[in-house]
Amino acid sequence: MKQSSKQKNFDSLFMHNGEQGIKAYRDAVEAAVETLWADWKNKTKPYSGKMPNELDLEIKNLFSFQEAGEPLAGVLKDLKDAYLPHRIHVEDPKCAAHLHCPPLIPALAAEMLISVLNQSMDSFDQSGAASLIEEEMVQWLCRKFEYGKDADGTFTSGGTQSNYMGLLLARDAFCEKQWNWNVQKDGLPPEANRLRILCSKDAHFTVKKSASQLGLGERAVVLVDTDDEKRMSLYDLKQKTAMLKESGLHPFAIVATCGTTDFGSIDPLSELADAAHAGGLWLHVDAAYGGALILSRTRRYKLAGIDRADSISVDFHKQFYQPVSCGAFLVKDRRHFRLIDYHADYLNPEEDEAEGIVHLVNKSIQTTRRFDALKLFVSLRVLGEDTFAEMIDWTFALAEAAAEKISASDRFELLNPHPELNAVVFRYLASEDDAENDRLNKCIHRELFRTGQAVIAKTAAAGKTYLKFTLLNPRTTLSDLDDILGRIQELASLYTNSRRVTG
Repeated sequence: MKQSSKQKNFDSLFMHNGEQGIKAYRDAVEAAVETLWADWKNKTKPYSGKMPNELDLEIKNLFSFQEAGEPLAGVLKDLKDAYLPHRIHVEDPKCAAHLHCPPLIPALAAEMLISVLNQSMDSFDQSGAASLIEEEMVQWLCRKFEYGKDADGTFTSGGTQSNYMGLLLARDAFCEKQWNWNVQKDGLPPEANRLRILCSKDAHFTVKKSASQLGLGERAVVLVDTDDEKRMSLYDLKQKTAMLKESGLHPFAIVATCGTTDFGSIDPLSELADAAHAGGLWLHVDAAYGGALILSRTRRYKLAGIDRADSISVDFHKQFYQPVSCGAFLVKDRRHFRLIDYHADYLNPEEDEAEGIVHLVNKSIQTTRRFDALKLFVSLRVLGEDTFAEMIDWTFALAEAAAEKISASDRFELLNPHPELNAVVFRYLASEDDAENDRLNKCIHRELFRTGQAVIAKTAAAGKTYLKFTLLNPRTTLSDLDDILGRIQELASLYTNSRRVTG
C-alpha cells in the first residue's frame, strides 16, 4: 500500500455500533416506508393492468447507473413511479390467483432483522445463536408433524428444493441398500436407467423436474391415475408398482401430494404409507400447500398418516403467510442426511462435530443460506397458534361458501363442489361448444387482469380451460368474490354480444 493512500469513510453505508450507521439505516427505512405509503394510499385495484411490452421501456430507463452514485431519495422516487404502480398487490382481497400469500407484519419486522444482521446459516461461525434457533424451529415442526425423536430437517427456499431433497435422499438410500452403491462418491449406478418414481398425474411438476436434475430423466416418473376428487388411486398405484417390478424396473419412491396446486386435493396418506412400507419404497409427502393443516382446528385430521412418511416438504410462504421465500424439508430419520454430507476444512471440519459445534450445511444442499427460520419463529410467538388456526380455517370456510354460490348458478360449471383446502376451480358456460367456452374463459381471465379488477388463475382440466380462486388471504370476504363473479358475468355478456355482432 502506498504511503499516500488514505481510507475513505464508509460508515454511513453500513450498519455498525456507531450513531452514524443506525441513523443512516433509520433514515433509509423511513424513506422506504414513505415511498410505499405514497403509492399504497392511492391503490384501488390489485394490478395496474399493464403488460410486459407496455412496461419494457420504463423499466429499462431505470438502469442508468452513475459513476458517482446518487441519493437514495431519487432512486426510491424512480421506483415509486416506474415499479410500484405495476406490482401485483398480493395483499388485495381480489388477488386470488396463486399460492402466493400476503405477508404478516411480524414477519416483515423479522425480515428487517434477517437482512440487517445478515447471518449465513451454513456454519456456526457465520450464524452463532441463529443456528440454534433454526434447530429448535425444525424440532417444533417435527413434533407438529408427529415425527419421533430421530427426525430432523432444514429450512429451504420452498417446495422445489424440498421435493428435490426428498427424491435425492430416496434415490441414494435405495442405491445403497439395493446395490451397496455410494452415489455421492461413485455417481449413478449402471442400473440407474431402471429406477422409477411414482406420483399422481396431478402431482407438482417439480417431481419430473427433480428426476431430470437427478440424472434419471423425466421418463423415470410414472404417473398414477386419480379418483374423482383428484386423489391418487391406490388401486392404480399397486397395479403400476407390480407391473414395474415384473418388468425388471426398480420403483424406489412414492411422492404423495398433500394439496395439489389446482384442486388442493390430498392423497390417501395412510394407505400410501402402507403401500410404500409393503413395497420397500420411500414415501415423500409434498405438503408445500397442505402442510399448514398442522395448525388447523377443523381439518387437521386430513394429515392422518403423514407421520409415517420418510420425508416431508412444507412451505411457509403459502398458508403460513411468510414473505417469499421460506420452506422446510423434514426427514423421519436424521441419519439419511449423511448421504449429502460434505466437509470442507475451512467451513465445517469433521472434528467440529465431536466438539458439538453445529454446522447446518451438513443437512442442506445450499451453502450460503438466509436465516428464514426467524420470521416463522417471530410470527408464531406474536400471533400464537390460535390466530393462525382462525386465519387458515376462515379461508377453508370461504372456499366452501364460494363453491356453494358458484354451484347455485346455471351459468357456471364447478369442478370441485367440496374444496379440500381453499382452491375453487370453475368456468363460465355460454355455449354447448367446449372450444367456444375455452375462448370465453381465456378472454375473461385476460380482461380481468388487463383491467386490474381482479387477479385470478387460469388452468386446464380434461383439456378444457377453467378459472380458479386460490383463497389464501384471510382478509378476503364472500362479498369480494361476489364482485369478481359479477364482473365475470359482465365480461361474458360483452364477449357473447360481440361474437354475435362479428359472427
